[in-house]
Amino acid sequence: MQPTLSIPVAAKSGWRNITGSMGEAADEFQTRSYWRCSKKDFFPEKSFESWAAYKAALGQTHHRFKDRLLCRSSDATELGEVRKQSENDMKRCLSWWDLTWFGFGSVIGAGIFVLTGQEAHDHAGPAIILSYVASGISAMLSVFCYTEFSVEIPVAGGSFAYLRVELGDFAAFIAAANLILEGIVGKAAVARAWTSYLATLLNRPSNSLRIHTHLAKGFNLLDPIAVIILAVTATIAMISTKRTSHFNWIASAVHVVVIVFVIIGGFARANTTNLKPFLPHGVQGVFQAAAIVYFAYGGYDNIATMAEETRNPSRDIPLGLLGSMSIITVIYCLMALSLSMMQKYTDIDPNAAYSVAFKSVGWTWAQYIVALGALKGMTTVLLVGALGRARYTTHIARSHIIPPFFALVHPKTGTPVYATILITFCAACIAFFSNLDILATLLSVSTLFIFMMMATALLVRRYYMRGVSTRSHLLKLSSFLLLIIASSLGTAAYWGLRPHGWIGYLITIPLWMVGTLGIQLFVPQCRTPKVWGVPLVPWLPSLSIATNLFLMGSLGAEAFIRFGICTLIMLLYYLFFGVHATYDMAHGQYEKPTSVEAVKNEDVKKAAEGP
Repeated sequence: MQPTLSIPVAAKSGWRNITGSMGEAADEFQTRSYWRCSKKDFFPEKSFESWAAYKAALGQTHHRFKDRLLCRSSDATELGEVRKQSENDMKRCLSWWDLTWFGFGSVIGAGIFVLTGQEAHDHAGPAIILSYVASGISAMLSVFCYTEFSVEIPVAGGSFAYLRVELGDFAAFIAAANLILEGIVGKAAVARAWTSYLATLLNRPSNSLRIHTHLAKGFNLLDPIAVIILAVTATIAMISTKRTSHFNWIASAVHVVVIVFVIIGGFARANTTNLKPFLPHGVQGVFQAAAIVYFAYGGYDNIATMAEETRNPSRDIPLGLLGSMSIITVIYCLMALSLSMMQKYTDIDPNAAYSVAFKSVGWTWAQYIVALGALKGMTTVLLVGALGRARYTTHIARSHIIPPFFALVHPKTGTPVYATILITFCAACIAFFSNLDILATLLSVSTLFIFMMMATALLVRRYYMRGVSTRSHLLKLSSFLLLIIASSLGTAAYWGLRPHGWIGYLITIPLWMVGTLGIQLFVPQCRTPKVWGVPLVPWLPSLSIATNLFLMGSLGAEAFIRFGICTLIMLLYYLFFGVHATYDMAHGQYEKPTSVEAVKNEDVKKAAEGP
């Protein structure tokens, strides 16, 4: 039983005045603690107190970078001290039912309705179904890794938090930068696709609602409607997580009805001659398309970011993640097959594939049902994306990689309003200018890279523990991991250079097997999952590394050039800001936040002590 608070008699006469002023103080603090904007809110670290302090910090960049490179967080730190940076807690209000529908809402939308037509037309042809099978297998391997981590470390940071614990602060920064990039670019891509389907619904050409300009190709179609839909979905997400879940249930249920119609209608109007030739661009085209349509599976990691708001993470997250993704993989394959049989791949509209396909088989009216369903699907993708990406950003800000101002959680709604606004504003700027094909390849590289890092982190978590593993075991684990990654890169490179060759695989695949088998035989497991764990370790995580790197290798050189430029910009940001902010945060050299609850408790304590 909690001890009761005894108030001196002398203080009782003034209790009403005290509580009144305490309430005013709390109200004032709430206003100050959230709706505020000062230098200390963005830069509370000592390194940014003045120009002199910043110059001194720059002089220690080498030492600080080394510290951040070798430093690793812990489960307890992520669950405790880091979460306090938000000043207010998120509300635990979600169940496995919410997470399952969030899975549908987050994943089914942009990928299947947009990228299927684009990739079937340009790369895979009717074999687009094989592209979805390949990317689906890779996605499920990553889902296993995410599920184990999110059960063990149920925080809003998702893969960023997991990588901070297992691979260190610098590796987590690389992930953080790509997660923010992925969130911004992904939302922008879906928002532009939303405009295309709205035009189809209005029986107009897909680009008719955009503003045509004389800017460079790929940037010459301005899209104000995409900006509006981003703003609307972000506003809903900021109001309440539970209300957003209710809205998602309704929208996703309607979407499921449309999907069933598309599958049944597509098979009813199927013409099997459209499946010939099945591999117009060969196996290379299948895997090149698989690397792009992997974006269609990318939203599932949003579910992991909601662990902090889940009532029972150890039960609800495995049910929500694995259940929804298994069903979604089957749905994707059936929808891809129905499209390929309705229309010849050369005639598929890359912008609004399903609507135009139904129109081509004489079901003109069906295009409106499909367009409406696609709009609903993409709306829920944007809605759940606004939730998930804001929570990633919140936890990234908690570590001070970006200003901690964006970590603040609203005391009444329990949602990260500032983080949501940040992601939405940046996405709106990109969506206004850039077209989908430019965005999709950059997004796929970023997504695949993070999922590869997640599989690596899971192997590190299982086979290495500070204070338990010997130096010999660490050396063996590092060597075998490098062999797995190097052989996987070799396989991907050989595929890109010699797509019809086979001799190189006789070297790279056995090396991958040696690396995986070496971990199993010569490195003892140091940690056993408490509730749910990935089966067949180390084989499944190792296979996840290989498949993700292989799909990355199937992308064009242009995608990696864009990715490389973005990574260079990220590293410059880290050296001039991130490394110093995170160093100060890790060593306690910053002004620590105080919650509203702490202010209230302090006022009660003073009232109890009396005048």
